[in-house]
Amino acid sequence: MRLAALVASVVAAIVFTNEAAAQENVPRVAVVTTVWRHNSHADVIASRLVQGYNLNGQGEFPRLKLVSAYVDQFPESDMSRRLAKEHGFTIYDSVGGALTLGGGKLAVDGVLLICEHGDYPLSETGSIQYPKRRLMGEIVKVFDTSGRVVPVFSDKHLEDDWTDIAWFWGEVQRLQIPFMAGSSLPTLWRYPPADVERGAELKEIVATSYGRLDAYGFHALEMIQCLAERRKQGAAWGESGVQRVRCLEGDAVWQAGRDGVYDCKLLDEALSRLRVRPLPAGKSIEEVARKPVLYVIEYRDGLKASVVWPGGPVNEWTVAWRYGDGRTQSTCFWTQEGRPYMHFTYLLKGAEQMIHSGQPAWPAERTLLTSGLLDAILTSRHRGGAVVETPHLAIAYRSPWSWQMPPPPPPARPSQAQ
Repeated sequence: MRLAALVASVVAAIVFTNEAAAQENVPRVAVVTTVWRHNSHADVIASRLVQGYNLNGQGEFPRLKLVSAYVDQFPESDMSRRLAKEHGFTIYDSVGGALTLGGGKLAVDGVLLICEHGDYPLSETGSIQYPKRRLMGEIVKVFDTSGRVVPVFSDKHLEDDWTDIAWFWGEVQRLQIPFMAGSSLPTLWRYPPADVERGAELKEIVATSYGRLDAYGFHALEMIQCLAERRKQGAAWGESGVQRVRCLEGDAVWQAGRDGVYDCKLLDEALSRLRVRPLPAGKSIEEVARKPVLYVIEYRDGLKASVVWPGGPVNEWTVAWRYGDGRTQSTCFWTQEGRPYMHFTYLLKGAEQMIHSGQPAWPAERTLLTSGLLDAILTSRHRGGAVVETPHLAIAYRSPWSWQMPPPPPPARPSQAQ
């Protein structure tokens, strides 16, 4: 028994030593966020660094070490200070402090910028004005002072108006920052599994969305764009940008379908992929919709894309598309609406890959384009549905990234705050 105990203690010591040595080689990460409360984006992304991908301390953990954070607001529901105490990272009172660990020079290997949730004003177009430019500006100051950069992942869209979007992108280009951004939707489950054939001629995409027109509208645009960027462009494939957009509301949404602005058959096909709450039997979407909204996008190469917010019974992201030869495909982009919200795992895995390699897992140009699209579409809505020309969105890029179906998620758990 004594020998067995001795062997066990030696093995434990070896394991501890190996883990400690491995930890020294794990990139150190700073989190810069607006609010860190239960089920906020900071929670479902950054908490995975200390609680694992399953958010329960079990299973796989990211190969990243959270060492510091800056949190912009501390509501009563704040959980960052408790996590810091439990897991040994430090919350600083400035972005610069978080990136330098209280010193004068950059002292981390990567940054997660997570600006979602919190008490912030609305813009005139109805977008929540998260302080992304302000916080990114503080990150850039540290890079400039230190004379070097590290990879930055920015959750969701870059900013809410084109002036700030262009500034954000300009700073990334000026300093050549390894950079990624975007939505979790491109990475998640699709039922049935489907993707646009790379290099295929694509004529039209019609999607459904729900929720806020800014926050969830961005997700819908990223869903469309991760499909559109695979289409044929001349003799090759890729993206060439957007010519104009428009936002319609109310009865004008259904009239646009009758006028051929979007293909009603493609909308029906997209709606047929609703999984959680299909349309009532015998009812059309026009009959059951409440406060419908339509995003209309015209690409420079002639591709048409539309996003329909029926309101009411639809609370899923679905999409259908038509190829140049008339074939159609459709799918549901499925999110796990319950903890551990496993779709955020695959968003973080992309950022993790970039922080280790210095190379983005998918193109940031996708999110540059979708950020600009969201601003232009909400500007159209603010102008009463006027057409908005978008010469600034002649954004061309090619994406080598390809979607893969994630493994089945663990069962959703009750989502009470802990």
